[in-house]
Amino acid sequence: MSTTMAEQAGFEAGAESGPHTDESPQDDEPLSAELRAERAARARVAAARLAAEGVEGVILSWVDNAGLARVKTVPVRRLEQAAAWGVGAAPCFDVFLVDDSITTSRHIGGPVGDLRLIPDLRRLTRLAAQPGWAWAPADRYAQDGTVHPGCQRRFAQRMIRSAALRGLELRAGIEIEWVVALADAPGQPPVYPTHGPAYGLHRLVDLSDYLRDLLHAFDEQGLTVLQLHPEYAPGQFELSLAPQGPLGAADTTVLARQTIRAVGLRHGLRTSYAPAIEPDGVGNGGHLHLSLWREGRNLAQGGPGPYGLTGEAESFLAGVLAELPALLALGAPSPASYLRLVPQHWAGAFQCWGMENREAALRLIPGPPGEGAASANAELKCFDATANPYLLIGGVLAAGLAGVDARRALPAEVPGDPAALPQGEIPRLPGSLAESVAEYRTSGVLREALGDPLYEAVLAVRQGEIELFAGHTPQELAAATRWRY
Repeated sequence: MSTTMAEQAGFEAGAESGPHTDESPQDDEPLSAELRAERAARARVAAARLAAEGVEGVILSWVDNAGLARVKTVPVRRLEQAAAWGVGAAPCFDVFLVDDSITTSRHIGGPVGDLRLIPDLRRLTRLAAQPGWAWAPADRYAQDGTVHPGCQRRFAQRMIRSAALRGLELRAGIEIEWVVALADAPGQPPVYPTHGPAYGLHRLVDLSDYLRDLLHAFDEQGLTVLQLHPEYAPGQFELSLAPQGPLGAADTTVLARQTIRAVGLRHGLRTSYAPAIEPDGVGNGGHLHLSLWREGRNLAQGGPGPYGLTGEAESFLAGVLAELPALLALGAPSPASYLRLVPQHWAGAFQCWGMENREAALRLIPGPPGEGAASANAELKCFDATANPYLLIGGVLAAGLAGVDARRALPAEVPGDPAALPQGEIPRLPGSLAESVAEYRTSGVLREALGDPLYEAVLAVRQGEIELFAGHTPQELAAATRWRY
């Protein structure tokens, strides 16, 4: 369930989260000697500052195609070398499954080869909840300095550049929902630390020290919190952060989730972002809020389209809506995702849109009258936190830009609960990962945007997890994935 970006005072000019805005994304030219020297010089200064602040190690993370954050670390004194030449990591990580078994694909897989993890120093952050550590997201390069074609973060950057070539900019934020339980053995059913009512003050009181420490950690790390509150399910909370450029939003999602987990451990709590903690519960979503901008103007208001959408904004959203069945392979990529993605759970299980309609996959949010045009945005409700945020944002950009190029129009609005209409009148989104993968296979938009190596690696991981969990009951599926995310 979600909080609107309008309520969060979000999508206005200048509302980026602190210093973490998107600079012009780097191009895909090979790393030159000059660029390596520049990176080394910047890292040398950064490492000296971090060491003076008591940092001893730097985490370099990336997110794999199963949606899990993987990591290598270096001592802070090695940051200069890592920034220039990278840290080794095998390409087979692109075909890891959620249980750490390994599949293969046509282009990526097997024991041969090596890549280099290059930290993005623009996001280098001292971690408030992990004393002595700093973090930076990593881009992945081949040994010769060329960009790895399977790098999900660079895929997102390519799509940002594609939008920029059209004079368009996306601002985005991913809601973070999670459940905390007492830190018992992972194989045991979750024991929740609070049993107050949904959205209740009772829950806030029970865990007020934990939530206060979260706010402090976010502030120390320069993340702008808009809202933090108890959610619907037992032990569930939701965080909303200030919107950013799309790359910044994806990076922030990784950092914020790591921070939540670290603070929880200090309070004896285990954290789960899985879409299904209990097989019949509402589960954790990862809703994507977005707005399209041109030359400082929010294109979601002031136009001739529905609720003031400009033609470009309508076409962008229409492109995303049309591609949603295939996009679920990126945004709801676990077999467990489909335990959550059911009607009348506010999960967005129908391929439709509506103004402030929480049962539609695409919820249009015009913002309160008088607040200003900047707050208008759209929410995609059908995604969850098993998604790699770079794949998710890059895929949505690709679909939206295809809609802009084709001048798509939105279909008729669904103003009420689509489940209450005659069956088949409003199309359901895929009800299983196998169904979404079938749609993904037919998507020329996603294949072209991702490129064959990354497209095929994603497909291999999805097929691998379909086979891995074949025959599992909902209870077994929820239990198998509950503590992996």
